[in-house]
Amino acid sequence: MIKKFDSFDEYQKAYDKSVADPEGFWAEKASGFNWKKKWDKVLEWNFDEPKVEWFKGGKLNITENCLDRHLATRGDQVAFIWEPNDPSEANKSLTYKELHAEVCRFANVLKKNGVKKGDRVCLYMPMIPELAIAVLACARLGAVHSVVFAGFSASALSDRINDAKAKVVLTSDGAYRGNKNIPVKAVVDEAVKTASCVEKVIVAKRTGENVTMKDGLDVWWHEETKGISAECEAESMDSEDMLFILYTSGSTGQPKGVVHTTGGYMVYAEYSFRNVFQIGDGDVYWCTADIGWITGHTYLVYAPLLAGTTSVIFEGVPTFPDAGRFWAGIQKHKVTHFYTAPTAIRSLMASGLDFVKPYDLSSLKVLGSVGEPINEEAWHWYNDNIGNKNCPIVDTWWQTETGGILISPLAGITPLKPTCATLPLPGVQPVLVDSEGNELKGNDVEGNLCMKYPWPSIIRTLYGDHERCRQTYFSTYKGLYFTGDGCKRDHDGYYRILGRVDDVINVSGHRMGTAEVENAINEHSAVIESAVVGYPHDIKGQGIYAYVILEDFSKTEDVLRKEILDVVTKIIGPIAKPDKIQFVKGLPKTRSGKIMRRILRKVAEGDVSNLGDTSTLLDPSVVDDIKGGALVPLKV
Repeated sequence: MIKKFDSFDEYQKAYDKSVADPEGFWAEKASGFNWKKKWDKVLEWNFDEPKVEWFKGGKLNITENCLDRHLATRGDQVAFIWEPNDPSEANKSLTYKELHAEVCRFANVLKKNGVKKGDRVCLYMPMIPELAIAVLACARLGAVHSVVFAGFSASALSDRINDAKAKVVLTSDGAYRGNKNIPVKAVVDEAVKTASCVEKVIVAKRTGENVTMKDGLDVWWHEETKGISAECEAESMDSEDMLFILYTSGSTGQPKGVVHTTGGYMVYAEYSFRNVFQIGDGDVYWCTADIGWITGHTYLVYAPLLAGTTSVIFEGVPTFPDAGRFWAGIQKHKVTHFYTAPTAIRSLMASGLDFVKPYDLSSLKVLGSVGEPINEEAWHWYNDNIGNKNCPIVDTWWQTETGGILISPLAGITPLKPTCATLPLPGVQPVLVDSEGNELKGNDVEGNLCMKYPWPSIIRTLYGDHERCRQTYFSTYKGLYFTGDGCKRDHDGYYRILGRVDDVINVSGHRMGTAEVENAINEHSAVIESAVVGYPHDIKGQGIYAYVILEDFSKTEDVLRKEILDVVTKIIGPIAKPDKIQFVKGLPKTRSGKIMRRILRKVAEGDVSNLGDTSTLLDPSVVDDIKGGALVPLKV
């Protein structure tokens, strides 16, 4: 087990050691795991090809470290508590011993259906225990799992199945999400029509929907597991063998299949989890992310199990049956560590404290934020009303491509500053560069966030397209991994993420992060949430277009616009004032809470003829509302 820090001084010493001797530092961390064969070389790398290999020559299986090594000491400890969509349905628990048996059993089912080491398996499932079991069963066999969020369209799913050349698809008959019953199997049926690589579809029962089962292709999970052994030896994997592919949407072109490998990902997942969250024995951890996203992969499935933690898997949504669902769950399961997204926090904030007050949240020790920079108003609401000003908030920055958290406070150790991701974890070497790639040294600087040295869970490639990986992440600035984010390093040396560089607006030569402008707009008492994009402006180069959701309609739109402009002027300055403010009922968000800014940019630019695929949005109807109320951008 990896030891967590006890003090800020200990963190600083560890950070200094990790920079002075990265290989020695990570070799020490890796030695705490079970290896079938120790590595021959800790690290070999260059960012030009790029090529990164950690713990080269090492042999292991990640599931032995997630499960087998805990059986003697934690066999009867709960690994997962499953909280179903409908709170009136009983939750279920799986101990480490039970989870181990289920993983081995389903690994044998996969074997029976022709899956072997190196095969790709696509998972398109709701947040039920079978999803986590299937992820781990793939890893047990050495098969590469590719989880696709069960909200993507059939077309999007088909693209991902075909890109990975998945041999088997795992799904369910249906899914519950809030008050909706989603026909998951029907989406898979449509997707596999154009995916000739698929040889078998294994279907778990969840809703009891009547579904079409095609002979020779479709089989039931429960029938396949009958009489199957719960013993399955873990496949020996090279440290650099693929563990999973996870697709991220690019603004253009095909989705990018981000590849993570076994050894380095394992070491960094546990190390970052323990230290950011300061997790300990007896703690109950709840990450609200779907396993279909990287947060669910790393900080719901792998890292908590590697650390021997008890975790909550949540099937539902934060507002069903009402906006007290999260807080009821915290009380029910005595959750100590809670990790969610700012978009969820802002939504629950707007619902009011009447949904918070009935619940006892005194079990909480640590709060976390993930997915986007958290604005100051939401940070304070979270801190005051959920944490009772007694729980450190870890505002974590990382990406699908990084595999784990790179910049974050360590709970109870790093002095906090609202809206700041604060400091890098040991082993992470960030640099800020200008547009020419020159390093910006010292504090009180702003530039593009890059990494100059690999950490163990860095992206290895994009599946089937290594050149695209090189072009996307390693070609912009020679010798650096480019995150695509703008960032400020303040006078304390703290990092504040400004958002994607293409979401940094250059107004008359002044660079402003969309998050910064949004934070200012959100300070107006009538505003629930906002999203800001740039659009072409004949004089300024780029103008600022703001989409704003209001809570209070007691004033006229003109008055509200003027007041919002005054707030922005006061907080940032006149240069940051939006040129256009459009009041909207909602923002186009994916089901993971990300704002699909390309749609907002196209509307702001007056190009509404082709907004692309909107089927992955939580509520596609908001797009029509936004289009209908679009303002003509200024061209003067």
